Amino acid sequence: MPIALRLLFLFAVLLCQSAGEPLAAENPPVRVGAAASLREALDDVGREYRRLRGPQAVITYAASSALARQIEAGAPFDVFLSADGEWMDYLAQRSLIAPNTRRNLLGNALVLIAPRNGPAAAINLRIGPQFALAAALGGGKLAMANPDAVPAGKYAKAALIRLGVWAAVETSVARAENVRAALIFVARGEAPLGIVYRTDALAEPGVRIIDSFGADLHPAIVYPAALLSTSTAAAATDFLAFLGEPPAQAIWRRHGFVVLQ
Repeated sequence: MPIALRLLFLFAVLLCQSAGEPLAAENPPVRVGAAASLREALDDVGREYRRLRGPQAVITYAASSALARQIEAGAPFDVFLSADGEWMDYLAQRSLIAPNTRRNLLGNALVLIAPRNGPAAAINLRIGPQFALAAALGGGKLAMANPDAVPAGKYAKAALIRLGVWAAVETSVARAENVRAALIFVARGEAPLGIVYRTDALAEPGVRIIDSFGADLHPAIVYPAALLSTSTAAAATDFLAFLGEPPAQAIWRRHGFVVLQ
């Protein structure tokens, strides 16, 4: 290759590289900590955001309690989506939520599930005061998110107390680290019954819904979202707003969530 052409080629390469660097700097990813039950829906929302707006959302899923403690310890998230208000309050009390950014985004429901291909003994079980949940377990475990800390488990425990059956099943509870872990226990047949969000059950073909818990049996299931006071991503505020815009709302509804705004 002639020297002149070689120099022209090298100049073109350097020009392309220098043109690409500011773009990368202008569009760093938005780092999101989100409740485990949001996985499929929020993944879809993140892809739609990238398609329409450009920046990428890098999402970490875990129990809301675990994420809140990670944020308190300095985890570099920009946006937090919790499965209840208490863990958002926890961060707000520590000045880790950016003022005036918190919004109640979604609602959900609790359901009783069983393995899709498991024994049929629980099919006719119906949720009601003093219902025969302990007997339906047949000596097996009731899979739930940890009722001492994880929102799904706290909602489930509140419902079972209200129905008068918690004392009968408390020692049979398999306390999962998050609601998706409880879902997997049931889908694999490791627990004959479990309590998860309706959206979790809809996302897992390995389980079937036996019955639904009435909304009056537990505190309202609300997913708040907020910008963190430590956020550094330029697109974080825009991503938070996008979560409540029509393209995202359509995705939330498709996955079974109730849109609250």
